[in-house]
Amino acid sequence: MQADFKGYTRLIVWELIWLMVIMKIPILYLCWVVYWAIKSEPRPEESAALVKASDDTDPTPWRPRHIRPRRPGPHGRPSRGYARTRRATVRT
Repeated sequence: MQADFKGYTRLIVWELIWLMVIMKIPILYLCWVVYWAIKSEPRPEESAALVKASDDTDPTPWRPRHIRPRRPGPHGRPSRGYARTRRATVRT
């Protein structure tokens, strides 16, 4: 039971070209970016801008405007309004 080998088909050739040539472009770009980052000179540090402190301080601390009460139940869900009922058993 030996299969007849007729050579490479066009699909296989294009897959080979795609994987061996085209997919190497992002890898080459990544190598170029890493090389450029390593070779670049560090920028001189810039002094921070000084901001004048204002005297507009509020004497009361911040609080939320509307405080909602917590809802009952787990994870804030409403609790069940009816009693659980027993499920019917299935007999086979």
